[in-house]
Amino acid sequence: MVRRFLFLAAEPDPMTSPFAQRPFIASARLFLRSAICGALCCAALVACSVEQAQPPLPTPTSTVPATSTPATSGAAQSGIYPNLFAALGYSQADTDAKLARAFDQLFHGDAATQALYVADGRNSEGAKAYILDVNNNDVRSEGMSYGMMIALQLNKKAEFDALWNWAYSHMYQADPRHPAYGYFAWSVSTQGVANDEMPAPDGEEYFATALYFAAVRWGDGAGIYQYKAKADALLTQMRHRQIISRTTPRGEQAATALFHPDHAMVRFTPDLAHADHTDASYHLPAFYEVWARLGPVADRPFWHKAASASRTYFSKAAHAKTGLTPEYGNFDGTPWAAPWRPDSVDFRFDAWRSAMNWAVDWHWWRQDVTAVTLSTRLQGFFYQEGLNHYVSQYSLDGRKLDSNKTVGLVAMNAVASLASQHPESHQFVQALWQQPIPTGRYRYYDGMLYLLGLLHVSGEFKAWLPPEVMAAPLPGQ
Repeated sequence: MVRRFLFLAAEPDPMTSPFAQRPFIASARLFLRSAICGALCCAALVACSVEQAQPPLPTPTSTVPATSTPATSGAAQSGIYPNLFAALGYSQADTDAKLARAFDQLFHGDAATQALYVADGRNSEGAKAYILDVNNNDVRSEGMSYGMMIALQLNKKAEFDALWNWAYSHMYQADPRHPAYGYFAWSVSTQGVANDEMPAPDGEEYFATALYFAAVRWGDGAGIYQYKAKADALLTQMRHRQIISRTTPRGEQAATALFHPDHAMVRFTPDLAHADHTDASYHLPAFYEVWARLGPVADRPFWHKAASASRTYFSKAAHAKTGLTPEYGNFDGTPWAAPWRPDSVDFRFDAWRSAMNWAVDWHWWRQDVTAVTLSTRLQGFFYQEGLNHYVSQYSLDGRKLDSNKTVGLVAMNAVASLASQHPESHQFVQALWQQPIPTGRYRYYDGMLYLLGLLHVSGEFKAWLPPEVMAAPLPGQ
């Protein structure tokens, strides 16, 4: 979950605390964003504008479009991950330096204005650290799993292990009687106390995939660093967890598996009250194909099915003219107006990531050319809006719902270039290159998406698979 804003004691919101009035899985999510999004985004832009000076960026020597072309196999099998910045004339050294600056600043920069990564002592398993949502002063499974994936891709094992140690120590629910058993609390305090013990499935999806990749890239360690075993156990819970009901501090709660067994789709939440809904930005078919190759053998056919189901879902959920997806949805692809948040039928902050998810799936696996159509359509909409003028929130048919532009959406639109055939696709890549590294109070979400975007577009976000898996034919080949 990306845009879940907690009630801040230091800055009381005039509205009633969401903990008191919403279903538990949504209690702390998203509502404050609708009340303060204008101020938030404006402040974020101001913060970016005062970023510390960086070395001057190179001038492109070429304007070759950074569009994707059809191929018989994707990058996950070929091992070839093109650097779209290179197509604009930036050298590999330029790209490496840009990635290094972004990582160093967001992980190890000034604690007050730049860094998201916070070292937090040690326990018996080693060093611990967390990714801080600065504005809300909490730690989220989304940010922790993103941080682990970013560290994995940049070969930062110390940071990866410290984040995993903190997540497993303070977010994982080990009590088999608890409805959240086998999952990670989506929001906890910086002291490790859960704000909401229930999971948000995007965190589990990134945790599992990052652990599989770590086992391949670095090899398994001992204890909690037996990466593959931990990924297998998590994936088994996500697929097979039975219903558990129990009275918790939030009242009577019941939860189930993170994936619907019949639809083969990720749920919005395992909370039974809302388990028959989904979120387009949680659909990660590129990862499901990884699980279908590295996960528990008995479940591999299901993950192939899930990848196919998500591709079909994208084609239904994306608007026929704009390519925009809603924040929340039903399994048939229609938007879902959550009772506590009716604006979830619109293109808002979660939904920015949908384009990254379908574009990376095409880039890695080349299974459904619909991703090319959707990426081209989406970039066409934003290009028509104006690269310097499009905003962060829209109705699905393209009506502006705010007046702000944020780095996170710029990054996601650039990743769409991995699958787009829009003639100006390269301009979205250039736009990402020109963005400053997010700073200030609202740097958490923009900063995470900025790093993910840079990694994907530069060709440095890779599917770490054993050679024998890379060489194996895809289903149906």
